[in-house]
Amino acid sequence: MKNLLKLIRPAQWIKNLFVFGPIVFGGELLNGQAMLAGLITFVAFSFAASSVYCFNDIHDVADDRRHPEKCRRPIASGAVSVPQAYGLMALMIILGIAFLGLMGLTGHVTPAQPMPESLSSPMLETAGVILFYWVLNLAYCAKLKQYAIIDVCIVAFGFVLRLLAGGVATGIVLSKWIVLMTFLITLFMSFAKRRDDVLRMEATGEAPRKNTIHYNTTFINQAITITAGVTLVCYIMYTVSPEVIAQFQNDYLYLTSVFVLVGLLRYIQIAVVEKKSGNPTKVILKDHFIQLVVAAWFVSFLLIIYVN
Repeated sequence: MKNLLKLIRPAQWIKNLFVFGPIVFGGELLNGQAMLAGLITFVAFSFAASSVYCFNDIHDVADDRRHPEKCRRPIASGAVSVPQAYGLMALMIILGIAFLGLMGLTGHVTPAQPMPESLSSPMLETAGVILFYWVLNLAYCAKLKQYAIIDVCIVAFGFVLRLLAGGVATGIVLSKWIVLMTFLITLFMSFAKRRDDVLRMEATGEAPRKNTIHYNTTFINQAITITAGVTLVCYIMYTVSPEVIAQFQNDYLYLTSVFVLVGLLRYIQIAVVEKKSGNPTKVILKDHFIQLVVAAWFVSFLLIIYVN
């Protein structure tokens, strides 16, 4: 059972918290229906993502056995057989579909921002977004991750799909700045992760991924700098945009940009100075500085939009 749990990587489910993004940025945290729809979407997305993890480990088993760390993965180590992995993958898909079915039983969400008539079926729209994510990531695991730049763009777009899933599930219309910022900040983190692969290749002479040879530290460092800078600009543009100021009746959101800047700088420090950016999930779960900055941003954001 322990190895089966490792195969579905529950720690990675933290990534799916992005489905709550529309609720947070839409000021709907006090909307019980929206929160319920978000929770159902989170669980369904998590099961879909876990099915992809199963497929990825099945497809990469030969390469994983030659990797110094990935050789400990359940399939690569022999703790879980390939047929068992396929069975677990199917179970994750079934559970994801079952949870989406709950959305149809809970009724329509009625947020402060009514969704357009064209999005009249939250369950089907959400299922469509998750299905697109699932197919795209199967293609990524099978082939697309071999192509440099395309690989990190697909990873980043996966987070945009999480955001969109939360938006259609709750009926909250997303700001274009939030969509752009989500893509950029996850692209930034993906480049930071690839930097760890490049450092390992330079140290051992062996590429951890087939496409690592198409990256080097100079390119990665520049890509990290560019994406971090544009991410910050997008966030600032979001906080000072007329529609956001009108929505929250408050023009102080720009003050939270300080926490975004500090968080980005800390992540760059982890990647460039400490050279520990290989696992973004582990960075977020273990780095207390990052956690403190995120908490400070979250609290200040809520205070500004709810207490004015």
